[in-house]
Amino acid sequence: IHCYLFKEFSSTSSTTAGGTVTSRVTSNGNAVREKDLLNHEDLAGDRGMMDDIFDETYRQKEGPRPPLRYVWRNIILMSLLHLGALFALTLIPSAKIQTLAWALLCFVVSALGITAGSHRLWSHRSYKATLPLRIFLTIANSMAFQNDIYEWVRDHRVHHKFSETDADPHNAMRGFFFSHIGWLLVRKHPDVIEKGQKLDLSDIKADKVVMFQRRYYKPSVVLLCFTLPSVVPWYFWDESIIISFFIPAILRYTLGLNATWLVNSAAHMFGNRPYDQNINPRENPLVSLGAIGEGFHNYHHTFPYDYSTSEFGWRFNLTTAFIDLMCLLGLASDRKKVSKEVILARKLRTGDGSHKSG
Repeated sequence: IHCYLFKEFSSTSSTTAGGTVTSRVTSNGNAVREKDLLNHEDLAGDRGMMDDIFDETYRQKEGPRPPLRYVWRNIILMSLLHLGALFALTLIPSAKIQTLAWALLCFVVSALGITAGSHRLWSHRSYKATLPLRIFLTIANSMAFQNDIYEWVRDHRVHHKFSETDADPHNAMRGFFFSHIGWLLVRKHPDVIEKGQKLDLSDIKADKVVMFQRRYYKPSVVLLCFTLPSVVPWYFWDESIIISFFIPAILRYTLGLNATWLVNSAAHMFGNRPYDQNINPRENPLVSLGAIGEGFHNYHHTFPYDYSTSEFGWRFNLTTAFIDLMCLLGLASDRKKVSKEVILARKLRTGDGSHKSG
């Protein structure tokens, strides 16, 4: 029964059932943002963490930026990957319908490994998952090949805690290309490394499934990201090995990467800000379509603890539907959700007014 009881967290500046909430205006890069201290502190206690809450004490170092140091291995591999994806597009007319369906299935499963797994479950602790579900999400995460869960969580918590600063791994203030893919082609800013090392990741280290994946990550990627997607069409319905490799493996993997990257780039630059106009993340439905629910980014950075990352339930949000299904099946529980009253109050106080027409 507890699976259906959604906990309500207040973000208003009034007295609520949770107590009186105080506010503080803080700086976030070039933006100014209002913090609701009691809300975040109460919530942190509930989740056992608060390293995804923006840290208003951070100050960027003065002086020139450190020089860019290119990671040529990544530049070469990413270039080859995207060339392979372009070649795969030319093979689509020759592919069997089963192969295309299999590629789509692999895309959705691998995406869930990121969205429902490393993002909403492990990074934000927005719901709880049983051992079988955690194993499935770990397998799906290896199929996605976007760094192991431990490293993904570390970088994502740093992104939230120091959003749009030098300590943000894919700081959108450095432009679209950098926040999309460029951050993977150069060495991290020293502040990213420094702040990442200071995070409390004890909850992740305590998860034996996550640490098992980290220990065997490379072979799991070879097997789940490239071998399995390629072998199934070739073995079961006699698809060409070339098509089997380039469409379900290379093209699917490339599209999955770019769908995730668009959350870091496009969803930080294009769209409205109905919840908090003082931060850069935006609401971008097109990104939500590609990233199966992760484009409601102004909402997510305002309420990072909401399991749905949106106030609209299943709309453009396959990940929320998946988590709800897992909850119905008894594989997930304790979903964190913000009340409608709290959302409306936040819109009226810090939103850009677009909610009136949206």
